[in-house]
Amino acid sequence: MRALLVVNPAATTTSARTRDVLIHALASEMKLDAVTTEYRGHARDLGRQAADEDIDLVITLGGDGTINEVVNGLLHEGPDPDRLPRLAVVPGGSTNVFARALGLPNDAVEATGALLDALRQGSERTVGLGLAAGAPGSEDEGVPARWFTFNAGLGFDAGVVGRVEQHRERGKRSTHSLYLRQAIRQFLGEPHRRQGTITLERPGADPVTDLVLSIVCNTTPWTYLGNRPVYASPKASFDKGLDVLGLSRMSTVAVARYGTQLLTSSPARGPHGRHATSLHDLTDFTLHSKVPLPLQMDGDHLGLRTSVTFTGVRRALRVIV
Repeated sequence: MRALLVVNPAATTTSARTRDVLIHALASEMKLDAVTTEYRGHARDLGRQAADEDIDLVITLGGDGTINEVVNGLLHEGPDPDRLPRLAVVPGGSTNVFARALGLPNDAVEATGALLDALRQGSERTVGLGLAAGAPGSEDEGVPARWFTFNAGLGFDAGVVGRVEQHRERGKRSTHSLYLRQAIRQFLGEPHRRQGTITLERPGADPVTDLVLSIVCNTTPWTYLGNRPVYASPKASFDKGLDVLGLSRMSTVAVARYGTQLLTSSPARGPHGRHATSLHDLTDFTLHSKVPLPLQMDGDHLGLRTSVTFTGVRRALRVIV
């Protein structure tokens, strides 16, 4: 088996020594080329190269951002599970939502052992992914399409991600407390929290209007707070289309209610109430905003958008589990 290991040297939870040990363990089981990323977008370029060459397996050692880049490289010509290399992930980030949603250990050493066991047993699954692009006829029409593995968001949560990225660029570590602090600051500075600007349109249904927050989920949980899973759309699944949680009010009372529901929710029920909209298993829909809002995918801030079309693509990629 010929494999490519894409290593993010800035991965939050793995040291250089740990990475060397993991590389040695993987190389003992396969013909392995290990490449360390050197710039933003490098993992995407490596994934694209792997898709065009005779590579059987691409392994990521990093966080969700590294995985997202590799996936976008692998699928640069579209999904083709029977032709494309399989994907395997070793978690090295601060949250590792995709790896944990697949049922993998959050520890890099344990996950490497699980990966090697899965390869010996031929254990894999085909997962669906989300695809987002500028909506036709909008000012964002020319924005390139981008794949995401577990979630995307237009509005409030993307603003939080953007704030966190600004702090990381200044040398701050990506921690759960940093996210919580920036969520509070984003809320206090949110100009549209009582009257949202987002409209969700989908074929054959009335539009959902005046949303302040829109979270698109391809799996569950939505994220983790430490070891606590947070369920925004408990029915979301890699085997189905996309789910959406929308909130039309973010007053102090509403945030307290829905924030509590998020932190105490279970796989049986997510946030609910008069200002909450939950949609399940959508294939195509568009989010429009009256004003430019931040967009994030898999925890990566992508700038401001006014209209984004989302597509749920089933059976897009084979993953080792």
